[in-house]
Amino acid sequence: MNSSESIDVAGIEAQAESLLGDLASVPDIEAFQALLRLQAKIGESLGESARTLAENGSWAAVAQVAGTSRQAAWQRWSAK
Repeated sequence: MNSSESIDVAGIEAQAESLLGDLASVPDIEAFQALLRLQAKIGESLGESARTLAENGSWAAVAQVAGTSRQAAWQRWSAK
């Protein structure tokens, strides 16, 4: 998706939160395993998003949003 395409970020966030809550409330090993896999995917996605933001802005901007220092943001998310 390129920057000219519009997505409903708030809507996607709300839907994801709802679905994660659904999984968390299921007393089932498969649901727990799914949450663990999603946790890993979210970590990967955070890195990808941080790198994309930095490429189009700066690591200082990424750090400000993440509530950390520029150096800490770069160390955490710059490597692929």
